[in-house]
Amino acid sequence: MRSSPGYPLFILEVVLLLGLVAKEVSASWWFISQLNIHALGPGVVCDNIPGLVGRQRRLCRHHPDVMVPLSEGVRLGVEECQFHFRNQRWNCSTLERDTSLFGKVMLRGSREAAFVYSISSAGVVHAITRSCSRGQLMHCACDPTKRGSGRDKGGAFDWGGCSDNVRYGSTFSRMFIDAKERKQRDGRAMMNLHNNRAGRRAVKKFRKLECKCHGVSGSCTIRTCWLAMQEFRLVGQHLKTRYNGATQVMMKQNGASLIVADKNHKRPTRSDLVYLESSPDYCVENSEVGSLGTTGRTCNKSSMGTDGCDIMCCGRGYHTRVVKQHYKCECKFHWCCFVHCKDCQRWVELHTCKGPAPQGLIGS
Repeated sequence: MRSSPGYPLFILEVVLLLGLVAKEVSASWWFISQLNIHALGPGVVCDNIPGLVGRQRRLCRHHPDVMVPLSEGVRLGVEECQFHFRNQRWNCSTLERDTSLFGKVMLRGSREAAFVYSISSAGVVHAITRSCSRGQLMHCACDPTKRGSGRDKGGAFDWGGCSDNVRYGSTFSRMFIDAKERKQRDGRAMMNLHNNRAGRRAVKKFRKLECKCHGVSGSCTIRTCWLAMQEFRLVGQHLKTRYNGATQVMMKQNGASLIVADKNHKRPTRSDLVYLESSPDYCVENSEVGSLGTTGRTCNKSSMGTDGCDIMCCGRGYHTRVVKQHYKCECKFHWCCFVHCKDCQRWVELHTCKGPAPQGLIGS
């Protein structure tokens, strides 16, 4: 392969790889999180990454600096997803060199898809907003609306410092992420749009007023305050709770909106998650639905929860083996300023799920 002027050979090889992989699966903008934008350059990414619609490519070209925190936001969302589902049958696994990132499991309008769309949307808002506050983006900075004076339960205060510009992060996230769904407007697109919005709203919900006191001997006669995003873990916990209470919906007959599938259930709010289809059980590997199964997954023999061997292994039983575990022990603080620990080891039992019984042995 010969390189074109201005593009190193390895970049063109990456672009070619993207084109080949994109033919095998349904590509998604999430795949941007797997690319080194600094090395490739936004121009190459914007023009060649599969899965982007026209508006997304235009935003990418016009705002190349935002693509870096946008990709970081997807990674943030994936990490948070994997943290909250680490002890469940579906553990938010991603696939290498797969431009859909999550594989076929996202083709079903399930609860899991609802969570992934919401947490990735929230991650993008959080990462872009953080970059604004750090002065890393050309067209945004601290929230320009937080000026003058304000009031809370503690009394009056002056706006100061740098309030996080969540409005900019949320607006760019909506324009970029929602672009593909707004071109389709079917039931699945409406589900995705609803959950994207729920993710954005979650970031706005978890902000707090932080203040600094000014006065004689540290008294709070004058306060300077700013509005700051809270840690992303709180956003993830909130959306996981919404996942647990997600509402099943269906398309209205006129195709204009979504309605509750069960009339006995309450109508979801804009902050709730919604889904169209029931989830597979994720017990066995199934390439049709994208399930990786739970064979070989670690389980907790004494737990009655989703991480317990009964639930995690879907009743198939589990293997037990004894392994050597290394850990830090007898840690002591030394002035000043470090902690010294010994390297210790112990033998522990490790339980892993058995695979399905071979077809010929069932019932024998």
